Amino acid sequence: MKIKYSVSLLTVLVLMGSTLLATNGDNLIAIGPIARGMGGVSIANPQDAISAVFGNPAAMCYGRYCPSSQVDFGGTAFIPSVDASVINPFGMNQNISAESDKKVYPIPAIGLSLPLGKDNERWRFGLAAYGVTGLGVDYRGTALDVPNAFGPGANLVAGEFTSLQIMKFAPAIAYQVAANVSLGAAFHIDYATLDLGTGSSPGFGYGVQLGAIWRPVPHWSLGLSYTTPQSVTHSNVVAQPTMTGGIAYFDLELEAPQQLGGGISWEGLDNRLIISGDLKWINWGDAKGYSEFGWRDQTVYAVGVQWEAIREKLFLRAGFNYGRNPVVANNGWNGSFTPTGPAEVVVVQGIPFPRYYYETFRIIGFPAIVESHYTLGFTYAVSESFSLSVAYMRAPENEISEQGLGPAGTGTTIQSRLSEDSVEFGFAWRF
Repeated sequence: MKIKYSVSLLTVLVLMGSTLLATNGDNLIAIGPIARGMGGVSIANPQDAISAVFGNPAAMCYGRYCPSSQVDFGGTAFIPSVDASVINPFGMNQNISAESDKKVYPIPAIGLSLPLGKDNERWRFGLAAYGVTGLGVDYRGTALDVPNAFGPGANLVAGEFTSLQIMKFAPAIAYQVAANVSLGAAFHIDYATLDLGTGSSPGFGYGVQLGAIWRPVPHWSLGLSYTTPQSVTHSNVVAQPTMTGGIAYFDLELEAPQQLGGGISWEGLDNRLIISGDLKWINWGDAKGYSEFGWRDQTVYAVGVQWEAIREKLFLRAGFNYGRNPVVANNGWNGSFTPTGPAEVVVVQGIPFPRYYYETFRIIGFPAIVESHYTLGFTYAVSESFSLSVAYMRAPENEISEQGLGPAGTGTTIQSRLSEDSVEFGFAWRF
């Protein structure tokens, strides 16, 4: 009963989580302090229930906790730092810059793995609930928040406030086909909310994750994971002025992209050293919403190391994760306004965006542009059944910049800069 109530409470906490700025595009590199401390690797040899369900559900059959059960709780304090500039929008060589409201975003997560039925060496059930995706900026009340800068209803930028959250609930099952082969699947239920300054619009999405683990020889593990696209429609979330002076509201569909990943892991030195690597393809270029706002596919490389410094007591970790910025920088666009309207209009899912506002919305409102991530972490086993974990991630600042003609017909530059820090903590209870 205690486990049941804990899962219910922590699921509610996850669904109450705040907006965050994430890392590989708008996806967190991993869930839980153990995988994050190893650069996000979680496909071939995850070390806890949270990262197994998130990275590869087939891995539940080979966790250190097997054949017993384990509950993992993780909490993240996410600290993004983002600022933006619009240079020369009025043709007077001015640089209008601002920093987005800086906050610390808490992100809870829970994972559970336990044997299923009497044959506890072959079947396992898993359950995880966590915030997995998010993006947002808040330039309200700053130098970039200038209403009617270019005329009635024509503000200085679009995207001065954005907030996207995707929370995931994932029941999973794994079956050990043979001593060295395991298959797994997880059903994803996504709860997403999107706010573009006119109020939050929620929606649900659904998908499946499939995984496999193969251990061809002792000390080596190979993993494969595939996640289907998962689409959510946000109703009446985009407000656009009409030719008659009114406001029209439009729906916007955003699709979490399909992902394909492979991993390899080696354990040596009497199983005290683990070296793991992941390669992941994220198909932003075909995902609804993201593709129409100029995102490209992303290949993510991750490597992590774990060293058991004190037998069954202290585990030290380090890792690195890299994924090229998926937001494409456009140049040479014509965002000028003429007496009859904007010179160029970009239509996204039936929504007309004047070209200048389309570009500022992409670059300023959704700057998912960090690329490199450096991580450290450790776990300390307080007892055979209880352990504590801590991890730290640093994503150095990256910048995106593009040039075109602004509303006044002058050469205008749009820029955003983003860096990220996060501290993760967690505990595991084995029973």
